[in-house]
Amino acid sequence: MFVTVFLLLVALCAHGGNGEDRQETQRPGHVSVIIVGGTGDLAKKYLWQGFFQLYINQVSSGNTFSFYGGGLSPGEKSTPVFFEILKAVSCTKDVSQERCALLKEQFLRLSQYRQLKTLEDYQDLAKHTEQQLQQEGMTEAGRLFYLSVPAFAYADIAEKINSSCRPTSGGWLRVVLEKPFGHDYRSAQVLASQLGSALKDEEMYRIDHYLGKQVVSKILPFRTENRKYLDPIWNRHHIERVEIVLKETLDVKGRIPFYDQYGVIRDVLQNHLTEVMTLLTMKLPANMSNSQEVLQNKLQIFSSLLPLGKNQAVIGQYQTYKSEVQRELNKTKDHVSLTPTFAAVLAHINEAQYEGVPILLISGKMLDERVGYARILFKNDVFCLQNHNNVHCKPKQIIFYFGHGSLQYSAVLVSKNLFKPAVTGSEWKEVTEHKDVSVLGLPISDYYVQTPAEEKEAYSELISHIFAGRKNCFISTENLLASWGMWTSLLSSLTSSFPRIYPGGAENGDMLDVHLMGKEISYNSEVVIISPDKMGDTSANNFKVMQGKFRSADMVSAWTEELVETLASDMQEAAEAAIHEGGVFHLALSGGSTPLALFHRLAVHHFTFPWRNTHVWMVDERCVPLTEPESNFYSVHENLLKHVKIPYYNIHPMPVHLNQRLCVEDDGGALLYEKELSRQVNGSSFHFVLLGVGYDGHTASLFPGVKVDQHGQSLVALTESPSKPHQRMSLTFNAINRAHKVILLVLGKGKHDLVTQLSRVKDVPEKYPVTGVKPADGSLVWYIDYDALIG
Repeated sequence: MFVTVFLLLVALCAHGGNGEDRQETQRPGHVSVIIVGGTGDLAKKYLWQGFFQLYINQVSSGNTFSFYGGGLSPGEKSTPVFFEILKAVSCTKDVSQERCALLKEQFLRLSQYRQLKTLEDYQDLAKHTEQQLQQEGMTEAGRLFYLSVPAFAYADIAEKINSSCRPTSGGWLRVVLEKPFGHDYRSAQVLASQLGSALKDEEMYRIDHYLGKQVVSKILPFRTENRKYLDPIWNRHHIERVEIVLKETLDVKGRIPFYDQYGVIRDVLQNHLTEVMTLLTMKLPANMSNSQEVLQNKLQIFSSLLPLGKNQAVIGQYQTYKSEVQRELNKTKDHVSLTPTFAAVLAHINEAQYEGVPILLISGKMLDERVGYARILFKNDVFCLQNHNNVHCKPKQIIFYFGHGSLQYSAVLVSKNLFKPAVTGSEWKEVTEHKDVSVLGLPISDYYVQTPAEEKEAYSELISHIFAGRKNCFISTENLLASWGMWTSLLSSLTSSFPRIYPGGAENGDMLDVHLMGKEISYNSEVVIISPDKMGDTSANNFKVMQGKFRSADMVSAWTEELVETLASDMQEAAEAAIHEGGVFHLALSGGSTPLALFHRLAVHHFTFPWRNTHVWMVDERCVPLTEPESNFYSVHENLLKHVKIPYYNIHPMPVHLNQRLCVEDDGGALLYEKELSRQVNGSSFHFVLLGVGYDGHTASLFPGVKVDQHGQSLVALTESPSKPHQRMSLTFNAINRAHKVILLVLGKGKHDLVTQLSRVKDVPEKYPVTGVKPADGSLVWYIDYDALIG
């Protein structure tokens, strides 16, 4: 006979007493919980304890409940292992020994192991559940699947759940997913699409256990409760910097197969620390119960972040990692992994509130202590002439202390020279008696300290949120893709970077100290005491920028980073020369992926670029709304223009969207742009035109089959692309060849065959349109990186 247990439907998301989304309406009935990967490490350490805690807290309500541990192994093999895990769960201190024994006995009776490997296994589980409901005469409330498995298995399991395990009588379905959610933006997008074909967004709960930590969930309520103190100082005029730090003392032995593919940035910074950053910097929602408003405010932060590149990060690797990789991955002694186990990243938000405020995100393995915190360090404009220990001259800071370290418990600390924070509700309490410790440079007695009234484990908290159907504490698809959008460019730029080797623990000394200079970060010490053996031949990276000829025109070539640096400097030099001569610089830019590194370089490094006197024009445009990601202007705006101080009236997007129509010839968009160009640009001659080259030899939106004189004296024309979207608007050869200087930028090994072909052919614009680029009175310069030039 099935044992009936009663569970409460209300599980509160502990946000300091603040409301969240209303719990979705749930009818009483039977709830099935299935942990796929139910005998794995995560389930053993946290998940079963979390579900047992939920059971303890919610027993005696109006629902029946059953638990299943699912795995790939047959039942006869894994059932004993499964029940050994369940026997290890424990009760909180407020539960008596006798009651705890009874609850554990009931919990074990409600649980069973099932093999979940094939579609038939999932169908059998569904049949078993249906039979149980019929035999007991129960109504089904819902089914909760927790996927504690590698991410590559998500899509397949989601499809099996969708096709065979959905509740049949209107009950809810919730599927919980553990990180990693992809390896970069593209893989995250693919995974989201695969999952989206099987599950609705409201059915997916992407879990980041950091959002279950009580101190992290306190950030928004704390900012709201103390607005009268924080609003005047939560800005660039008062904040010196923000630090979000997670230090660990352990190595990654036993996790190498996973860790070597991901590294510290993907493992910790892209998710945990990024989420904390958004909570600290996002605009406070008018209603914290509205998860959609919270999400939109987070997305606004992502859209305002300056691009991250190689100069915004330093990476390291602990000394013994190399041998651990060789051993666990069965590699030879000369194998070298470039996976970082330490990273410090410098971010900036391009909003008036935070302009110039450095945000440090730091994490690493094998460091000197285990501790996690977020610190907001404020500027101190008081100078104490004699009594330097005066409270007014000490650091002003707010610390969200995640735990461990010298304090050993989670807390919010506010230095006493700032303000005394409010204590609201019963979830948090003020600590007035302290042991003799220091926290980030100040004795504990110099802080006002708040701590949770009752310490709760993060997974237990999040499990209660899942059961109640509350989504504030989980990662939405939009949030996930925005985060990967922030990190993917940095990860790409670090692909071939060699991490600094550090010994681990206290011996690290000052080796990992960092130095901030403007918007760049570097190690503070240049001398690396320990270097890896045979880290690879880096001689190629020492090639200087090379100048030569390509197709009878000037050519500049170098490795990509140096090439982009050179082009950015050359562009600024051209701008300054044009402005010195005539007071204005007219720049025409292409879209696509090729110039993104250049845009990043200009936005982050060229602070003296004369944007105020620069007019930006488009070389070509896809016939899509300018707000669509496919739009070339959208790309230029998101990656460059929004990050620099250029007057809006100096920006000239192509008018592809007129009269609520796209690129209709009767609307005269091409002629309109030509008239604007002729009116503002002297002699219709741009000072600087940046072009790319497609794999088929096209440039701008001038594709094979187009004759050089096809558009006559027109400067702008509508054209057709062989790929979608087919309709384009483009500068003509006539406009391009009037320019003072034309740049053809070619990057990547994928363009090597094209470069080789172009080096051999004559001028055949109908086949290779790029060969029709021949400035009449100006100059043409090819910028080709070594990957494209030599393959």
